Amino acid sequence: MARSKSSGRWLKEHFDDPYVKQSQKDGYRSRASYKLLEIQEKDRILRPGMSLVDLGAAPGGWCQVAAQILGDRGRIVASDILPMDPLADVTFVQGDFTEEAVLEEILRAIGSEQVDLVISDMAPNMSGMTAVDQPRAMYLAELALDMARQVLKPGGTFLTKVFQGAGFDEYFRDLRGSFERLQSRKPNASRPRSREIYLLARGFKG
Repeated sequence: MARSKSSGRWLKEHFDDPYVKQSQKDGYRSRASYKLLEIQEKDRILRPGMSLVDLGAAPGGWCQVAAQILGDRGRIVASDILPMDPLADVTFVQGDFTEEAVLEEILRAIGSEQVDLVISDMAPNMSGMTAVDQPRAMYLAELALDMARQVLKPGGTFLTKVFQGAGFDEYFRDLRGSFERLQSRKPNASRPRSREIYLLARGFKG
């Protein structure tokens, strides 16, 4: 089947992307690694020995960055609906995060100890129709926040991808109610035309 013009443009953009080329050179599994690296450089959210949960982890770009910084004493529990090749010191749970059974499996993997950081790069499969995609994206962001409230230590940090549009302002206010400080980040590795931004919430009130 012939590719559409739009998919052809996407492929060209993808393979011309300097972050894609850099990730191949640096051995990262995805260009998304550079989003977290840039946020880390600015905000220092990752520290050796900390514990974290990575939602929407596949193919593992954020896990790679986190594992390098956390070191042997760190603890990472990661999850995605897609499979992910194993990474040392990362416990991976594959499944649909919106399903209760998968959530329970993630919580079992986390165990009884609360974590320092929850990071979420989750996004739905985009249809190109904002009226469909935006509610799905906000739903995933809300589920990620629910998990953060369940597993974070008091004073912990939450980083999540969101898309600007319907429901964003309400979500922002909801986050502000649970954390001491809230900032938005648009890393250079985020494509300029994308509506995605990252919300960084620090100082979980518990």
